[in-house]
Amino acid sequence: MEDSVKAESAADGGGLVNAEKEPEDTLSPTDLSELLAAGTKEVHEKAENTQFVKDFLRGRIRKELFKLGDVALYYTYEAMEEEIERNKDHPDFSPLYFPELNRRDALSRDLDYFYGEDWRERVSCSPATQRYVERIHQVGQEEPVLLVAHAYTRYMGDLSGGQVLKKVAQRALKLPSTGEGVYFYQFDGIHSAKAFKQLYRSRMNELELDMATKDRLVAEAVLAFQFNMEVFDELEEMGKDIQEEVMDAGMPVHGAHGTGGDINKCPYYAAQMAASGGSAYVGQLAMAVLRHPTGQVLFAAWVAALAGLAAWYFM
Repeated sequence: MEDSVKAESAADGGGLVNAEKEPEDTLSPTDLSELLAAGTKEVHEKAENTQFVKDFLRGRIRKELFKLGDVALYYTYEAMEEEIERNKDHPDFSPLYFPELNRRDALSRDLDYFYGEDWRERVSCSPATQRYVERIHQVGQEEPVLLVAHAYTRYMGDLSGGQVLKKVAQRALKLPSTGEGVYFYQFDGIHSAKAFKQLYRSRMNELELDMATKDRLVAEAVLAFQFNMEVFDELEEMGKDIQEEVMDAGMPVHGAHGTGGDINKCPYYAAQMAASGGSAYVGQLAMAVLRHPTGQVLFAAWVAALAGLAAWYFM
């Protein structure tokens, strides 16, 4: 992925992210958001290059992995939202308490659609996801301030990347227009994702934290990336045992095949430009989606979730 593209907006790690940077003179190098961006750059690039994510970018995935990705997300958000509720009055977290961000119930509805009403009896938390869940519970009970790293990386990415992917998923998976299967991407209580992200980022930067605590938050965000890479690797291994035809859309990876920023060749770049407000790119985005519908929809599970992990990096 080209540095110039990263500086403006992002198709980061398989997720579409709108880079809504505040004016330069309003940010400080010691702001938590800036420290997170610098401190997680290396692990973010590693996450982009896991085999599972690269397969997503090339449009190769098994349908069952899409559903398993939603299962992993459910257990992750269940743990995180339990700990957020526990710590909603904690001074180091309460400014970031926004119940309208909660995703657990939306994921439950999606799993009900994909697996049926008895989905809880048909799915289980995988080992890699369980390790992630245990860490979230640990910080929630022992160091609530570290929940900031987990909540920010997840929710802001969902708002950034997931919104572009919702309609693509509906089209490619032939999902109902009424929202079944993509409730995860719907934030009914948030009317402007851009304004909300700016509010959240501002609240986070205003937390009264010393540098030692900020450094620990950066380390926790790095750990969150590592947990998710473990989930990616686990899903990749699971895919080897799934006897199902591979969906192959032959997707080019932006910046990796000499596209040179040509949005006619790279639908991810087209979506990035459209999401960042470039109205001239909307028609070209539509054409790109039509050329590669399957590859686009593959973002909609854990790769859209990777937007969740890395979105703050460009915010």
